[in-house]
Amino acid sequence: MAQAFGIVSFAGNNIRVGEMQNYRPVGAVSFLGRYRVIDFPISNMSNSEIEHIQVYVRRKPRSLTEHLGTGRHYNINSKSGRLHILYSDFENAEWSVYNNDLAAYEENMECIEAVKYPYVVIAPSYMIYTQNYDELLKTHIESGADITLLYHSVDNAKEYYLNCSTLNLNKQKGVLSLEPNHGNAKNRNIFMDTYVMRKDLFMELVKKGRKISSMFTLNDIVNMACSELDVRGVSHRGFFASITDFKSYYNANLSLIDMKNAVTLFDKNWPIYTRTNDSCPTKYYEGASVKRSVISNGCLIEGTVENSVIGRGCVIKKGAVVKDSVILPGVVIGEDARIEAQVVDKSARIVHAKELIANPEKPGYVRRNDTL
Repeated sequence: MAQAFGIVSFAGNNIRVGEMQNYRPVGAVSFLGRYRVIDFPISNMSNSEIEHIQVYVRRKPRSLTEHLGTGRHYNINSKSGRLHILYSDFENAEWSVYNNDLAAYEENMECIEAVKYPYVVIAPSYMIYTQNYDELLKTHIESGADITLLYHSVDNAKEYYLNCSTLNLNKQKGVLSLEPNHGNAKNRNIFMDTYVMRKDLFMELVKKGRKISSMFTLNDIVNMACSELDVRGVSHRGFFASITDFKSYYNANLSLIDMKNAVTLFDKNWPIYTRTNDSCPTKYYEGASVKRSVISNGCLIEGTVENSVIGRGCVIKKGAVVKDSVILPGVVIGEDARIEAQVVDKSARIVHAKELIANPEKPGYVRRNDTL
């Protein structure tokens, strides 16, 4: 059992995954057909033997709380562990700069103080990666650092990760500062919004940040503390995707169709847990054609699917063509419809429109429950 408890933070105002976020927080968005984005940080914590996990929610909580339930499907020890959902209560302030992570932590400080573990691991609900937090915690303790930050080195920061922060490191991987990625250099150390520190220091930073400014986030106060504390970076290896806008969501789904990418994320010894339901295997009718795609269970496929992600319980009718698209659960694609470079939200029906075609560089979107 790790010496830390876990916190899964919510997305800030800089994260906006298009119209999909009108219905649920980013963590509750369907990913790769059968998962939700939040399954990855919680599974990382569960696999790392972190048994007490706090999940913070600030807006439209229904779909997320329904998915999380009691947390039993995350293999958390039901006797000694707990999945605790905590809310940020700011009336009529869903997107307010005041409704930030430090405000949520301060509001729920009593719950944080009650946890008996000496360390805390904080991870975002909107990033896809695997990481052994127990090993990260051991690295943190052995280094003697005050705070350890996880980062991923990329060579495409000019075009991607523009809503993320970057770490400026010295030669000893000490963190000099955190700053927004402005897209002015291709090689950057992208901060994965993952922190390790002592619980008492975390509480101290929350209180200090709230005194300095009501608009301060944890990122802001840690950046300010870099000149006073020993803050160090640890490099992450493997698959990494940051779901910070609509295009990054689309790209992350389609990138995992490639088996070379998938094997860097999915490991039989490091399972990604999710809420499951009983459904039959997908049925492929005579004449169906499926190429280079991820197909979830419970689907009925009569048409053609190519380079796409298909969620649970979808129906692809005869003559329909789905290409370069992300189809969320419960969608119906009618006969002879052609769908290209689209994200079709949950339970939508495309039965009258015969052609929805966009450029993969600017994918289209069909709203949840819409009938076209």
